[in-house]
Amino acid sequence: MIKSIFTIGVASVLIAVGVNGFVLPSHLVNGGLWGISLLANYLWGYKLAITFVCLNLPIYFLAITFDLNYFFKGLLGTFISAVGINLLFPISGFFHLPLLANVVIGGLFIGTGVGMMLRIHASPGGMDLLALMVSKWFSINVGFIILLIDTAVILTGVFVLKDERMLYSLVIVGIVGIMASIMTSIKSIKVFV
Repeated sequence: MIKSIFTIGVASVLIAVGVNGFVLPSHLVNGGLWGISLLANYLWGYKLAITFVCLNLPIYFLAITFDLNYFFKGLLGTFISAVGINLLFPISGFFHLPLLANVVIGGLFIGTGVGMMLRIHASPGGMDLLALMVSKWFSINVGFIILLIDTAVILTGVFVLKDERMLYSLVIVGIVGIMASIMTSIKSIKVFV
């Protein structure tokens, strides 16, 4: 369990650096439940954190009936990731890179962190936990499932908000999906546990 917590901690730092250092300064949207929560905020003024918690609840109830290990590691991953993102918020705006560089570097950091968590059956949020369970049910690579879900969220954002800049979020989603697929597919990659 200590090794799992350590892995989740390192992965959370990578995710927090990717989000705060590279994605947020570019004013882009993440995929998953954070992306859906942001869209609800933009469209209807819903509170971001409350929407995120409400969207996560059904997935965690499903996880507790599916596998207690997934439930506890998912809860732990979500909590530690949220704390990491809050603690590392001051680095937002620290890096001054072109937009495309922010997108690529941010995607690599986030994708590596997400992949590390998924490899030990943890997740930084409910949508990744749902993807992990679907992956187990249907024997599909979890990174591919995350890529599909996140792409749908981003395309919805582009269509609803009519902001072409959001298309850069697809690059982030693609990189995160590829990195998560690599981290969960290649058995020789060691992730502390």
